[in-house]
Amino acid sequence: MSILVTGGAGYIGSHTVVELLQAGREVVVFDNLVNGSREALQRVEAITGKGVHFIEGDVRDRALLNRLFAEHEIDAVIHFAGLKAVGESAEQPLAYYDTNVHGSLVLCQAMAAAEVYKLVFSSWATVYGPDAPVPHVESMPRGRTSNPYGSSKAMVEQALTDLCHADARWSVALLRYFNPIGAHPSGLIGEDPRGIPNNLMPFIAQVAVGRRPGLAIFGDDYPTQDGTCVRDYLHVMDLAAGHVASLACLEQPGVHIYNLGTGQGVSVLEMVRTFEQVTGQRVPYRIAPRRDGDLAAFWADAGKAERELGWRAERGLEEMLRDTWRWQERNPQGYGAG
Repeated sequence: MSILVTGGAGYIGSHTVVELLQAGREVVVFDNLVNGSREALQRVEAITGKGVHFIEGDVRDRALLNRLFAEHEIDAVIHFAGLKAVGESAEQPLAYYDTNVHGSLVLCQAMAAAEVYKLVFSSWATVYGPDAPVPHVESMPRGRTSNPYGSSKAMVEQALTDLCHADARWSVALLRYFNPIGAHPSGLIGEDPRGIPNNLMPFIAQVAVGRRPGLAIFGDDYPTQDGTCVRDYLHVMDLAAGHVASLACLEQPGVHIYNLGTGQGVSVLEMVRTFEQVTGQRVPYRIAPRRDGDLAAFWADAGKAERELGWRAERGLEEMLRDTWRWQERNPQGYGAG
């Protein structure tokens, strides 16, 4: 039996495929390569010494999914596939709802037709909303979201919850992760955003490697220790391990919600200064006006995942930054270098 990983050629997906293969699982990757790379999967095979069955396709393609499930014995699905840029989602909301929400529903319909009822959904901490107190805990209700990308995650969570309530055969893990950074310690795979990075860490790394002239820090007047935003950063390998660990909870039907984070907040300026100390690379920056929708600070309470899944984030900030720089230094143009 295999694990189907949608979006498995992307950043988090490829690292999760490594963890699955090293755990002895067979893997089928389904990806349309909008945010993923064939090269990433070739490097996954180099890291693990194991083959990955890859099918290029879109989660909205029901006929292709039907063929996939007919040709492969799938035990469970880990669902990453989707569009993921917050700013772009505000400009193209229909595209985000079509791909992220409609695509997830088509996937579930194909799973049900194939009698596959185990699903891990890669969600996002934004579903707690801007008014949720910190640290965020799973018992909190979903709050209002501030962009279509976040709204698409909340909509899929609600649809999957309703599905589990309606049909006891379904077992779904909703994994609310915080801010993944870092790369595989080999330096072979890492984060390779298309165009201008939307997230802090790849932008810092691209400045350090010379691809961009400097970093804009959006706001230094927040009610935090140094005035810059505070987030919960976790190593992508820890996040990948959390997805693999969550497969165990699917033996019990119903909805299972887990935060995946470190439980510690780090400010933007702290990230920049620590990166400079760890790597010896200078990161010039300027202070820019605040961005609409940015929250001052939020982080996870990840105790439930530790109690029930035996999972906790193991890697510290310096290791996250060293691994980021190893990947970026060895792959200054990302996967496009070759």
